[in-house]
Amino acid sequence: MARWLLKSEPFKYSWDRMVADGRTHWDGIRNHQAANNLKAMKVGDRAFFYHSNEGLEIVGIVKIVREAYPDPGDESGRFVMVDVAADRPVKTPVTLAAIKAEPELANLALVRQSRLSVVPVSDDEWTVLCRMAGIRP
Repeated sequence: MARWLLKSEPFKYSWDRMVADGRTHWDGIRNHQAANNLKAMKVGDRAFFYHSNEGLEIVGIVKIVREAYPDPGDESGRFVMVDVAADRPVKTPVTLAAIKAEPELANLALVRQSRLSVVPVSDDEWTVLCRMAGIRP
């Protein structure tokens, strides 16, 4: 099972809305590398839900419930979306500052490629982030 991190601007789509909706499409990705990450996702994979631009923190976990399929908002036909469902909140939000301060996370794609909205998370990084969030991996 692969692990991921999905970034969302809370004023556009927040964790609270994710929880209220229960399930949603993860669409609108127009970066090729991020789209390739969506294409690599499998049903059952987990992803951290990260508030970007404001908050700058991991606030929850979602699970992938539908693998990549065409994003109807993309007229070019090149980009895809996946469906995700709320899994659980974190006990302690993990801020970007805390992530950057943790030596074990120096290679985390969120740190190295900060503008990328969909990034992979290694098993070791997942374990560290879950520990920081106060939850079990």
